[in-house]
Amino acid sequence: MVRMRKQFRDLASPEDAREAIASLDLTPDAETVALEDARGRVLAERIDAELDVPGFDRASMDGYAVRARDTFGADEADPVELDLAGAVHAGNEPDVAVDPGTAVEISTGAVMPPGADAVVIVERTEERDGSLVVYSAVAPGDSVMPAGTDIAAGARALGPGTRLTPREIGLLSALGVDEVPVRGKPTVGIVSTGDELVRPGDELRSEAGEIYDVNSYTIAAGVEEAGGVPKLYPHAGDDYEEMERLLRRAADECDLVLSSGSTSASAVDVIYRVVEERGELLLHGVSVKPGKPMLVGTLGEGSAYIGLPGYPVSALTIFRTFVAPAVRDAAGLPEPRTATVEGAMAARERYAEGRTRLMPVGLVDDGDGNTLVYPVDKGSGATTSLVEADGVVEVPADVEYLAEGESVTVQLFSPDVRAPDLLGVGEDDPALSRVLDRVSSPRYLPFGSREGLRRLRDGISDVAVVAGDRGDAIDGIDAVELGSWTREWGLVVPAGNPDGVSGLADLVDGDLRFINRDSNSGLRTDLGNAVAALADERGTTRHELVESIEGFDRGSKAFESPARAVAAGRADAGLGLRATADSLGLDFVSLGTQPVAVLANPDRAEKPGVDSFRDALAASDDVFAALAGVERGQAPR
Repeated sequence: MVRMRKQFRDLASPEDAREAIASLDLTPDAETVALEDARGRVLAERIDAELDVPGFDRASMDGYAVRARDTFGADEADPVELDLAGAVHAGNEPDVAVDPGTAVEISTGAVMPPGADAVVIVERTEERDGSLVVYSAVAPGDSVMPAGTDIAAGARALGPGTRLTPREIGLLSALGVDEVPVRGKPTVGIVSTGDELVRPGDELRSEAGEIYDVNSYTIAAGVEEAGGVPKLYPHAGDDYEEMERLLRRAADECDLVLSSGSTSASAVDVIYRVVEERGELLLHGVSVKPGKPMLVGTLGEGSAYIGLPGYPVSALTIFRTFVAPAVRDAAGLPEPRTATVEGAMAARERYAEGRTRLMPVGLVDDGDGNTLVYPVDKGSGATTSLVEADGVVEVPADVEYLAEGESVTVQLFSPDVRAPDLLGVGEDDPALSRVLDRVSSPRYLPFGSREGLRRLRDGISDVAVVAGDRGDAIDGIDAVELGSWTREWGLVVPAGNPDGVSGLADLVDGDLRFINRDSNSGLRTDLGNAVAALADERGTTRHELVESIEGFDRGSKAFESPARAVAAGRADAGLGLRATADSLGLDFVSLGTQPVAVLANPDRAEKPGVDSFRDALAASDDVFAALAGVERGQAPR
């Protein structure tokens, strides 16, 4: 059977995508909920007051109920004396009246007794031998809240579309309302597709290409945040019949069906065929990046359907940009407060793909109160981009590059987003991770020593963490050293060292599977230098030795990854640290020690976050002592 690939020949514009989604009917039926469950909901119809609030004339201050005319002319020099006739307390029906020349003690909130038209506050009176001495005249209505002052019977209390906050709940309580008609929350079915997906908590077989399902949970959280009710369905594989069954079930049970994955031009991406054959496909492909392979249509009897891309960053970006506004509208919720900041590009960014780009970006304070903006783009499949970015810059399709220093508008992910107190880039290291725990609101990007130096040079990061002898690389980069330490590096091997590895020569001469670090890592650089030294000893070339090491060119970005591959039996040796080998119960063959230095941008050396990091380094002797093979260096002050 020949399977045809779906081609994206005519990509819709973002405006067309919004119009297509707006044409879908997502609005659920109204419902009635108990008052205690009504917070955050949206009124479906007007509520009128059916009684006066308050329902009686009441005292608004502690004091004495009087006839105002009996106090006229009273002052400190010539007070008025009235007979005390009794007392009225809140919650009790008055059993006494105010006659001419008399007064009644009254509590705040109590019913005004017959005959009284004002309250003299207690501070302007004095009780004396059963009488009340009044030192200040009052006018009719003073310190009295007449019936219906708050809201009168028959008045419009709250209108449809009102979002119920604690204030509105209080008013409804005062009106005696115990059930509230509210807009329904749209139920949104979420179906993640792909044979490779595994639910978090279930066993993961990475060797079989399995990955944990990210989209179901991020999109469900987004639906709830937008005012909808998420409903997760089992994973749909790449089988047409199973996908059709799940989508039709979700369409029968939900106001909107969202799928993620199986929307692109791949031969196994068949979801668009399900929509075409069982509903109506309104749109396939949008001229945006990330998120081009978006679907919009209907399923079954007109149930709304939107297909999101499979990569987490693409899926969440498309959801926030196009789908969340539709869910909020269906729930009757207003658009959230727009949260934008203006910033300057920290470095030039090229882009020339002819599509609107929704570019994830991070923020950093340059130390003088200015906001710098830098791209956060590890690719649409990198879930860490979701938390390393602070917002999005929308780059029009006809813009080919953003210049360094160019002003851009950042649409923040929420009004609460703030730039981190400290932005660091560079080498990953277990000691560093513990030190960062002692710094308030840091953001650290473990991109390797080489990338750390580049971003420090370009003025993006506050600090760079650099491993190894980087003298040549640091030349020309103005930096202040905050601190340093030394770590032991070498080859991580299985427990018991079954292959008897004793040094670098065993990698060259033996038949061992090896896993290296990536080229940005300081460990990779020092290993390359050690191979070059061995080549000099043997009178050969570095290239020849590298070629004899199986896996030398296969690099891993994370510092524990080679060791974990050894622990899993996928490698016989891996480049790593003694601290990592010890923590995983593996053996270690030392190849030397390596300095690690923290370098700061001198223009930000006094920035509070940098200063906090400097103090944390100075106070972390216990951290360095706790990690085997780590020695503390002295930080210049």
